[in-house]
Amino acid sequence: MSWFILIIAGLFEVAWAVGLKYTEGFTRFWPSAGTLTAMAVSVGLLGLAMKELPVGTAYAVWTGVGAVGTAILGIYLLGDPATPARLVCLGMIACGIVGLKVVSG
Repeated sequence: MSWFILIIAGLFEVAWAVGLKYTEGFTRFWPSAGTLTAMAVSVGLLGLAMKELPVGTAYAVWTGVGAVGTAILGIYLLGDPATPARLVCLGMIACGIVGLKVVSG
């Protein structure tokens, strides 16, 4: 269950990272409220996952899910570049996340 919670925490990290773009420096109320809520949920779920998972593994997976998810949404929503090298690097991060799961049990 901790791994599931950790992945959900990572997805909320993606939500707040992308949400930051829409807050326009926290000058827009609703995007700012949603972003701050996603931040709180993300960190709260990370803390729950860390009750059973090693801190280094949990943090690395959380940031990895956030980084890959944010980059992918940046490509689809915001027109960020999708160069082959960038996609390969994102794939390597994803492989690292899977690797940590495999070796952590």
